[in-house]
Amino acid sequence: MDPAEVGLDPAKLDEIADTAERGKSTCLLVSRNGKIAGEWYFRGSTPSTPSAVYSVTKSLTSTLVGIAQDDGDLRLDDSAATWIPQWKGTESEAVTIRDLVSNDSGRQWSLKIDYQDLIRAPDKTAYAVALPQEKAPGQVWAYNNSAVQTLEEVLRTATGEEVTDFARERLFEPLGMDDSRMTTDAAGNTLTFMGLQSTCRDIARLGYLMLAHGNWNGEQIVSGDWVDAATGTSSTEMNAAYGYLWWLNREGVLAQPLAASDISAAADTTKKNGSLVPGAPADMFWAIGLGNQILQIDPGSGTVVVRLGTPEARPVPPTFGTAEAARVVTEALVG
Repeated sequence: MDPAEVGLDPAKLDEIADTAERGKSTCLLVSRNGKIAGEWYFRGSTPSTPSAVYSVTKSLTSTLVGIAQDDGDLRLDDSAATWIPQWKGTESEAVTIRDLVSNDSGRQWSLKIDYQDLIRAPDKTAYAVALPQEKAPGQVWAYNNSAVQTLEEVLRTATGEEVTDFARERLFEPLGMDDSRMTTDAAGNTLTFMGLQSTCRDIARLGYLMLAHGNWNGEQIVSGDWVDAATGTSSTEMNAAYGYLWWLNREGVLAQPLAASDISAAADTTKKNGSLVPGAPADMFWAIGLGNQILQIDPGSGTVVVRLGTPEARPVPPTFGTAEAARVVTEALVG
């Protein structure tokens, strides 16, 4: 459709799309008020070509946790040891599900653990569960892939279903995410910290679910209370830019703000004050994956932006990150 019909400047969108193409993107989708205002495919990609979206998976996992809580299968403030028996009677018994989705669990973390040993482990859940408790929960914030993978055991045990099946039945099928699937490790465990294979259009559907406070065509897929809790408020004072496995644009202390898209940034524990994208709306939020796989939701303008691209563990310019995606709202909105 004509972008002008939904209040977006066509020339500005084309300019942003050119930036996306130069920035090694495979697709860019801009939608407002439920209508696709612009859609571009590069490097042989098509609307039905699935690709790895890496840590965008975490935000999907967050939504599955919300659905499980809505069902009464678990509660955020329950000890994760309720479903991870190996943690009972240990220091890890203090870790709650809220700690796991906030990334302040205190589970052992290092660059080698998360980006070498976990990746190589044939049974990633067993590896993650067996790691020791480094700090008490709530004391440190770390972008902790291994801790998020322990949610596989929590979800599987709490719901009584494999997480791949739970995701398909409760999200992919209701939303029409026909080209999406969660993948597994060599032991058959669903990968909850990464591993989702999806497309620009399917990821946009997840964005619209969040924009509509969990409602899809009149069906409440996940509660509005969960969406508000996961994306509306910082989950910890140690990182204003983080909700429940979603990235936020809240002002405050920033911890590892580029960790989701750049492995080298995950090693940087320097904190600073500010917001993820200065000048963009404070209530904007994102799912972000390695190499700047991006789902951006802006409640104020009703826009959803998806950018997928060639995987780069350490993105080298030119690329297309959250600052570029935010231009849809800060520059292309008309009136």
